[in-house]
Amino acid sequence: MRIFVAPDQLAAGELTVRGDEHHYLARVRRARPGDAVELVDGAGRRAAATIARLSDRETTLVAGPPEVIAQAPPRVRALVPLLKGDRMELCIEKLVEVGADVIVVWPAARSVARLDDSRRDARIAKLRAIAQAAARQSGRAQVPEVSAAASLGAALDALPEARHRGQRLVLDPTSSAALDAADDDVTIVSGPEGGLAPGELDQLAGFTPLGLGPRVLRAETAPVVAVALIRAANRS
Repeated sequence: MRIFVAPDQLAAGELTVRGDEHHYLARVRRARPGDAVELVDGAGRRAAATIARLSDRETTLVAGPPEVIAQAPPRVRALVPLLKGDRMELCIEKLVEVGADVIVVWPAARSVARLDDSRRDARIAKLRAIAQAAARQSGRAQVPEVSAAASLGAALDALPEARHRGQRLVLDPTSSAALDAADDDVTIVSGPEGGLAPGELDQLAGFTPLGLGPRVLRAETAPVVAVALIRAANRS
């Protein structure tokens, strides 16, 4: 069993969890005193722990010394357009499972979905919760960063500086180019249901086109396949 705790809470000794993590242990997993639990802080540290006590509202654990979990390169960043309905949530969940480290949602010109300012914070908070749940389910110690950019240009401006730019790829269903050996830092950009607009393609002129085979994949599927291929190509 694995639960997430705050970074400042992960330390050797006794600690108490409430809310969703307590519910997960007590109700979902039906844990009992003496059961072993792995604690992770979502930032790359973990500690072995044992359940000491459970009550209706909280679980008390005794943790061992935390240790740092080395992250396997490359660092993979996915810039994905805002998608309609539960497709956005599915895309986030699967990107976490296959190994994306950073996920940036941006409003593509041809996106069917729109996100106004009044709903932005709540929507991103929900996507971050989905990312945390997916990290726990898939055995990841680090929860990927999930954020929203005001535009594609803003998302590109936030990328590492030129000397640290790494490999930059744009998914293109018309391209026959295959994936090369990845750099230590990889950024992929994918398009929405209607594809990337001409102005967006102009902004991505410095990116290398990447094809994913002979079929056109859905907007929520293509970035997941790309990240999975990058991770598979870099397994040691």
